[in-house]
Amino acid sequence: MNDLTGRTALVTGASRGIGQAIALRLAARGAVVIAHFGSDQQGAAATVDRIVRDGGTAYAVGAEHGVDGDIETLFARVDAVLAGRPLDILVNNAAAPPAGPLGATTRAAFDHLFAVNVRAPYFIIERALPRLGDGARIITISSVATRMANATQTSFAMTKGAIETMTRTLANELGVRGITVNAVAPGATRTATNGPDFAAPGLTELIVAMTALHRLGGPDDIADVVAFLASDDARWVTGQVMDASGGLFLGPRA
Repeated sequence: MNDLTGRTALVTGASRGIGQAIALRLAARGAVVIAHFGSDQQGAAATVDRIVRDGGTAYAVGAEHGVDGDIETLFARVDAVLAGRPLDILVNNAAAPPAGPLGATTRAAFDHLFAVNVRAPYFIIERALPRLGDGARIITISSVATRMANATQTSFAMTKGAIETMTRTLANELGVRGITVNAVAPGATRTATNGPDFAAPGLTELIVAMTALHRLGGPDDIADVVAFLASDDARWVTGQVMDASGGLFLGPRA
């Protein structure tokens, strides 16, 4: 069943875009949501306010990813909210954007990308495990960049490839506890934040023409897939990368 009443979810990067949509959707299904933010405290507060206005329960916690002590800071604040209660759903959504093509990406940008997109989710899961009950859900946001060659996203796609490998191996390791571990791979998803990125002449039309369902995605499209994986309906799904791209770049269209 899709009802998540009585469960507590931590959603990283929940101040805007896909992360905010995920937090709102899990709360609408009955979960208590811990909405993490890196720097956008106002956005996280808006996420919490919307959940509370709709009758749900949510808390905002801040911790910058990719810096020394990031995981310790995060879980000190998460533990203060949990107050000894278990964590039932972990959604690793926070990520740094593509840093540019080969030859343009600096060493510092490359290291930051891996620190935020790979190191942080890995150690968040490690730290969360003692707090996760049997039958918990771990969901990490990947990208269709792992199956499409895009020279402007090489290092970004590498980080998401690492996430997908982590998903499969942890699913195998944690299955004895009934914990499912899955990833969701969005395609071209327009949000309030990245809307200007789609303003280049002809870009939206090009992407739509390459998408089987013939439109851009939205945050709610991704949030619904995450909510499914967080629910009892997905109890027999683990170690999977769920493509949530609307069928982006499946092949030539007649």
